[in-house]
Amino acid sequence: MENFIKVHVDGEKTYEIAPGTPVLDLLKLETQERKYPVVAAIINNTLQDLRTEISEECEIRFVDLTSEHGIRVYHRSATMLLMRAIAEVLPGSTAIIQHSLGNGLYGEINYDKPLKDRDITRIERQMGYIIEADEPMVRKKVSKKDAERLFTEAGLVEKIDLLSYLPGEEVEIYCCGGFYDFYNGPLVPSTGYIKQFRLRFYLPGFILELPKKENPNEIPPYVEQGKLASVHFEAKKWAGIIKVNNALSLNHTVTCGNANNLIRVSEALHEKKIAQIADQITENIDRIRIVLIAGPSSSGKTTFAQRLSIQLQVNGICPVAISLDDYFVDREHTPRDADGNYDFESIDAIDRALFNEHLIKLIQGEEVELPYFNFKTGKREYHGNKLKLGPADLVVVEGIHGLNDILTSSIPKGRKFKIYVSALTQINLDNHNRIPTTDVRLLRRIARDHRCRGRSAKETLAMWPSVRRGEEKNIFPFQESADVMFNSALPYELAVLKKIVEPLLQEISPEHAEHVEAQRLLKFLSYFASLGIEDVPLNSIAREFVGGSCFPAAR
Repeated sequence: MENFIKVHVDGEKTYEIAPGTPVLDLLKLETQERKYPVVAAIINNTLQDLRTEISEECEIRFVDLTSEHGIRVYHRSATMLLMRAIAEVLPGSTAIIQHSLGNGLYGEINYDKPLKDRDITRIERQMGYIIEADEPMVRKKVSKKDAERLFTEAGLVEKIDLLSYLPGEEVEIYCCGGFYDFYNGPLVPSTGYIKQFRLRFYLPGFILELPKKENPNEIPPYVEQGKLASVHFEAKKWAGIIKVNNALSLNHTVTCGNANNLIRVSEALHEKKIAQIADQITENIDRIRIVLIAGPSSSGKTTFAQRLSIQLQVNGICPVAISLDDYFVDREHTPRDADGNYDFESIDAIDRALFNEHLIKLIQGEEVELPYFNFKTGKREYHGNKLKLGPADLVVVEGIHGLNDILTSSIPKGRKFKIYVSALTQINLDNHNRIPTTDVRLLRRIARDHRCRGRSAKETLAMWPSVRRGEEKNIFPFQESADVMFNSALPYELAVLKKIVEPLLQEISPEHAEHVEAQRLLKFLSYFASLGIEDVPLNSIAREFVGGSCFPAAR
């Protein structure tokens, strides 16, 4: 008689099943129809695809498209579908997913002739045919030698060296209709799961528009992000200069002993860009009196602001920093979020009336006494810190609401200069596996939180979703209103962060929910060679996170 095993599902139900039962079959036992399709499962806090066979008693949480894990599975699966369709419609071409843009993924296709709008229409139509056929996306474990043969035949040679970084003699790859590919995470069971997508011609490439987890049943309206696209184009140009555009080229640079030159050139590109921004402000100093710097968490705003201040001083401008944190309303007046907790990221947590009053007085040459917010007491204090701007003085304000004109509603647009700072990484794992800029910032934050605030990686991962919600609400909607954008990513930093963050992530044990994300990040970091911090300049943005910066930390 066959022995059955118990599986505990979503913390509510328990089933007895035969060993070897795929998770997909377990879903058929569900009596209540789900609003959104399940695309993966978390088994004992490890993310798995739905074809995974259950061999022992375990805890299972089904993953749908309303979760970050689920939407990543969907995006990876849609990418494989796209790559297969491109291979079938434009045989011999090479497709590259480069970065996110708006609600989709921007990529390019190298072919023997320029890409046309009609090519994109044909590819999109082919994707639809494959979806209608509901063809399986099957995970296969093969030897590295067989993987090398398959990817060589498919013209995906960049994947061969990438897979060599994985331990063991076997690797897991995916197959769909005779098309083989590798992805850094699970895919959906079959192409029929990919209900929502749109392919748009975007010279010289394309944008694969995809749903978001907030509303996975539809694709949001396309919004042009010209400034962000320009920064990504600049990042691509920088990658060409330093000859590092993916994990393999970075690893080759590190292992061949050329990291020092990579660091120097990367830092020089940053310094040149900061100097150009300072020159732009200086040319308009007769009207610009306020510089507002904003960006998502761990984008390097603090170091950028101090390096910009130095370049402004070189130009004869005296920058005066004002902390937006000092304009918090007293704690009892702070708005609360839906859970009843203080919402310090709300723009209503700032005393905007006082802030604007002080800015107006400063611009008009009057003296103001700056407040000091005591975070221990939750009260505003005054310590006699007075400020009056001279003819060549400039107010510099760093804070998450800097791009929102509501913050500085009393100041005419022509008198302020807005800068958006974010880490838009210019390298990817390979042509089909991009590195989200969010992951780079998360790794930065784990390193800094541990060093400066004594937080474990588990604690940082637990609070990250809340941080991301604040960014989506308070920062990203305003990024295109910036006068300039600065890309704070450094092509070598993942090699530096790996050495620091890996041990912190390894401390998270399987019984914790954060183990899922820790394992994803650990696998991601496994593709990179390690690099020490010894040759990183003391004024580098990377130093804000790995330590040893010559600039004072933000309070």
